[in-house]
Amino acid sequence: MKNVIIIAAFAVMTVNLSAQDFAIKSNVLSDVAGSANLGIEFGGGNPKWSYDITGYYSPWDRSNGVIRKHLYVQPEARWWFCDRFSGHFLAAHAHGGIYNIGNIDADFKFLGSDLSQLKGHRFQGWFVGAGVAYGYALILGRHWNLEFELGLGYAYTRGDKYQCEECGDTIYEDRPAHYVGPTKAAISLVYVF
Repeated sequence: MKNVIIIAAFAVMTVNLSAQDFAIKSNVLSDVAGSANLGIEFGGGNPKWSYDITGYYSPWDRSNGVIRKHLYVQPEARWWFCDRFSGHFLAAHAHGGIYNIGNIDADFKFLGSDLSQLKGHRFQGWFVGAGVAYGYALILGRHWNLEFELGLGYAYTRGDKYQCEECGDTIYEDRPAHYVGPTKAAISLVYVF
């Protein structure tokens, strides 16, 4: 994971940063949910392409017993219908990270994923995956955009399951699981340089 961040930072430093070639952003939906995040986006040689990488971090336990700790990155390539940083775009993203979650009341099944298992248990492990997304960037001013994006995809995970959200009694270790469904939901405030 450190390698992805180092490669992204190096790519940003080596790109010619002129107007409409670089932006920083924060996903307001994640901020409200308690997951700090920061994204950078930079243009390529073609005015219809841009490349984005966002990192998310949540180190806290909730006061109501919910555990939702995670650290993950989500790099993305975007193709803009018009010029980058404005209007509609299609994207392909990858994601990977680590998690420690539990006691989440999500009593439903979705495309083969049984999210009701999150209530009364704790899960700890890692994940990788990929997905596709559609988005729209609304220009608010010379440097400010509001960006909307929704993505669907797949995640492969391996992790441990514990008897309850706080105790350490292990039910199983290093078990694989597959998830198909939403992989990105963002309303981002973007500053374009």
